[in-house]
Amino acid sequence: MPLLRTIFMRLISTAITLFGVAVIVFVVIRVVPGNPIAMMLPPGATEADIARLETQYGFDKSIFEQFVIWIGGVIQGDFGTSISLRQPVSTLVLNRLPATLELSIVALTIAVLMGGAMALFGTRFRDTKAEGAIDVSAGMALSIPDFLWGLVLILLFGVLWPIFHISGRISPSLNIDFTTNFYLFEAIARLRFDVIGDLIGHMFMPALALAIPLAAIIAQLLKQSLKETMHLDYVTLARTKGYAEGRVITHEALPNAILPTLTLVGVQFTFLIGGTVIIERLFSYEGLGNMAIDAVINRDLPLIQGIVILFALIFTLVNLAVDMLYTVLNPRLRHA
Repeated sequence: MPLLRTIFMRLISTAITLFGVAVIVFVVIRVVPGNPIAMMLPPGATEADIARLETQYGFDKSIFEQFVIWIGGVIQGDFGTSISLRQPVSTLVLNRLPATLELSIVALTIAVLMGGAMALFGTRFRDTKAEGAIDVSAGMALSIPDFLWGLVLILLFGVLWPIFHISGRISPSLNIDFTTNFYLFEAIARLRFDVIGDLIGHMFMPALALAIPLAAIIAQLLKQSLKETMHLDYVTLARTKGYAEGRVITHEALPNAILPTLTLVGVQFTFLIGGTVIIERLFSYEGLGNMAIDAVINRDLPLIQGIVILFALIFTLVNLAVDMLYTVLNPRLRHA
């Protein structure tokens, strides 16, 4: 019962958070100067044309009335119609979301593999020059933002040694007959190796740019956690049994040391999704982040609202999952 009560309270808190985000976003983007309706009309448009479209999109009502209408539609799954693209916001957002999720998941996978390998290597060769090299590499990776890593990767693998695609998500010449927009996952399920190779060729550099700073964080935390675990009695006992040091690290210390890192990965995943906004723009990757920047440039208010609410929903759900994991692993938090 305490666990169910905790879950219920977290769900209530999540709903309140989303409502607060909706209010802030709705109010903030409407106090920004400029008329989005006037921006979508040609230079010769009349006042009557502007008034007609303002009525069509509900901009002739007060902000409070607009919010009530909009939030009522959101609750029913209707996020309105994009001003610039003239299509339902929900359709536009859901069509682009799979690309961003695939990019984020691939980036997270690369970050975990890189960070885990660095931590294990640094622990195995602790107190040596190899550990110092790992620490310096992690510091450099963390001190440079992801979009600068993107520029470096474009220079290296797109210009000097052009083995990856610089822009886009997939080559237009490929025959795509998939039923979902999760191209990579569906291509793997269908064993379409031609599509898999092309998708990875487009996705590798933006995913790696996102992954490098996160890999450094994972490496630092996991290595520190491993160092603390290596001094515990059961690890010392494993050494007295004659186990090789590599096995002691991976089979005895790692299972316990990795728990704080798993929690960090869950929290950092939300920041990873947020980072896709700039990276997708840099690589012209056809995801939700790229669409968000276009929506801001065009001052497409319904589309901006829909994208922000979706990002907020993803953030809160991931945080909720991490919070629930904490609660399950530590019963004392159920009464907090």
